[in-house]
Amino acid sequence: MTAVGPVELRGSNDLMNDLFASIISQQLSTKVARVIHSRFLDLYSGKKPTAEQVLASSLEVLRSIGLSLAKAQYMHNVARFFIEKGLSNKQIRKMNDEAVIHLLTQIKGVGRWTVEMLLMFSLKREDVFAVDDLGIQQGMISLYKLEKEPKKKLKEDMQRIAAKWSPYRTYACLYLWRWKDGV
Repeated sequence: MTAVGPVELRGSNDLMNDLFASIISQQLSTKVARVIHSRFLDLYSGKKPTAEQVLASSLEVLRSIGLSLAKAQYMHNVARFFIEKGLSNKQIRKMNDEAVIHLLTQIKGVGRWTVEMLLMFSLKREDVFAVDDLGIQQGMISLYKLEKEPKKKLKEDMQRIAAKWSPYRTYACLYLWRWKDGV
C-alpha cells in the first residue's frame, strides 16, 4: 500500500444543513451535487437556511434547482423533524453514536449511511465504520482479497477486520477512501 498522507476530521456547527447537503448528494457525482447544493444555497441568498425557510420553500421551488420530488420531500422531512423535536446541535453532540443513528433515521429519507457520514464528518466521531459504503467495500475487497458475494458474508468479514481498528475506525475509513481513489 502506498502512503496516503495524514487525514483529519474537520467537523461542522450546522448538523441540519449537513443533512440537507447529504440528501442532495445521495446517488450523484460530487460535481453535480456541488452545483445543486450551490443552487440550494442561492435560494436563501447564499446562506444556510433555517428549518422554517426550507419548509416555506415549496416542493416545486426545491425541484427547480435539480432535486427529485423525493429529495425535495426529504428536505422538508428533515426541516419538519428538527422543528418538531426542537433539536439543536448541542443536544445531538451529547448523544452517543447509536442514539444519533436511532434518532435521525426516524426521518424519511435519512438512512444509516447518511447518519454515519454525519457522525464522521460533522460530529468528528472517531470510531464509526461505514460497512455499507461502496468505497469502503471496494477498498477492503481489494486490500484484503475479500469476496464480493454474498453481501452478508462480505459485511461480516469487513466488520471482523475493522474491529481491530477500534477506537479509530473513522480514520481507517478515511484512509480506505483515499487509497481507493489513488490519493
